Amino acid sequence: MISIRLLALLLLASLALAADKPNILFIMSDDHAAQAVGAYGGRLAGLNPTPNIDRLAAEGMLFENAFVTNSICTPSRATLLTGQYGHINGVRTLNGRLPPSRQALAHGMRNAGYETAMIGKWHLGEEPAFDFYAVLPGQGSYFNPILRVSGGVWPKNEKRFSGYDSSHSSDVVANLSLDWLEQRDSDKPFFLMHHFKAPHDNFENAERYDFHYQDAVIPEPETLWQTPNHGSKATEGMGTSIGKRNQRRNMGHHMFVDPSLSEVDYKRAAYQRYLKKYLRTVRGVDDNVGRLLEYLEETGALDNTIVFYTSDQGFMLGEHDYIDKRWMYEESLRIPLLVRFPRAIEAGSRSNALAANIDFAPTILDLAGAPAPSEMQGRSFAPILKGQTPPDWRKSIYYRYWMHMAHHDNPGHYGIRTDRYKLIFFYGLPLDAVGAVDKATQPGWELYDIKEDPHETRNVYGKPEYEAIAGRLKQELLDLKSEVGDSDEKYPELMKVREQHWN
Repeated sequence: MISIRLLALLLLASLALAADKPNILFIMSDDHAAQAVGAYGGRLAGLNPTPNIDRLAAEGMLFENAFVTNSICTPSRATLLTGQYGHINGVRTLNGRLPPSRQALAHGMRNAGYETAMIGKWHLGEEPAFDFYAVLPGQGSYFNPILRVSGGVWPKNEKRFSGYDSSHSSDVVANLSLDWLEQRDSDKPFFLMHHFKAPHDNFENAERYDFHYQDAVIPEPETLWQTPNHGSKATEGMGTSIGKRNQRRNMGHHMFVDPSLSEVDYKRAAYQRYLKKYLRTVRGVDDNVGRLLEYLEETGALDNTIVFYTSDQGFMLGEHDYIDKRWMYEESLRIPLLVRFPRAIEAGSRSNALAANIDFAPTILDLAGAPAPSEMQGRSFAPILKGQTPPDWRKSIYYRYWMHMAHHDNPGHYGIRTDRYKLIFFYGLPLDAVGAVDKATQPGWELYDIKEDPHETRNVYGKPEYEAIAGRLKQELLDLKSEVGDSDEKYPELMKVREQHWN
């Protein structure tokens, strides 16, 4: 029989272990483009869109080259929790579901001694495998949101939240996180995944921002207008536009712009309305990041908490006359990634290492002192946070978007992104139930020299001076595709297209 003294020693040992482990707060927004984070600079930085998020960059590390492996909500979230590409974890489209048994990050953190919580947007269909959860069903609502709260029977455990000082989703989700932090077991370190719905379209801001930016003129990207050498025959006319380019899908219609205006005036008016609604919604996210940081600071927990800020994907904000995400183009592919932890991360530091969202789960587990399961395909970037980029760190990332011509007229494609080049293959075929199953498009290639052309204004595929580079990248793409376990052999029609268009 264990003595009282031994029990006391074991308790003290467990408390000491918990004290040594940092808390981890993982904040993720939805569709928050890096170019709409002040710390990343660019045309919107002068509007000061994110002062609280920028604090994380000033006091921590900013990743300049963080990317997603599929720029769409549900697959991105499944990758976050599994450390796997969508073709491995089974979540390739918005129809995907991730059962509790597959939520490896949640299980790993609990096994590491953490009290775990998931609060906010979930979008994975199945019940979260966290100690506590309060999650929006599907996309959820921007005002007076209903959330499914742990303790009841999923998915009937729904409760409407409208009794706070604000009924806006960003404020409600922050209130729930603050309530949980206040009531949690203080003898354990915490792992809180705080996921905003905002600024996912259709953008709806809190009332306090109704007139924010009213008198401002939002700077336009140069590529909003003419970039005749961007894209290819495979993408010509595709994608939802700001202006009239896509008559069926354009933001001027949704922003109630007068259709009798000229193309120039129509596009300019639609852009201003679109960006102002977006940035107003972003400000509500930033407010609540500030509230979370303030609470941790007031309770003395901030400097023992590793704080992440990121987004589930990037977002097109008028670049190339596009909105939404899905594309492998830079603004959609790239995500903000800021990490603050003064015990280990130098304030104001930056990294240009190629990080991907498959790396989040192994990194978080590593920082918690827990091993990553062997089936995780990502790699911990914890050494990079400490200023030590491993010499064998990845030289490229693999990307694949599966939902051919669904919702925003984006064709299916895959590609490779290195530190300098990007090669994209648009294969022109629907391969999944989600998408225009009867609508094939023209296959084609796009190649961009990111160093010489960071805004991707010139597709140099087929240019003689890039022929050798294209050939090398094609082989690297095939090698990386094989390495990550993505095979097209079960799609005979795609294999035929590859044979016709690969060389």
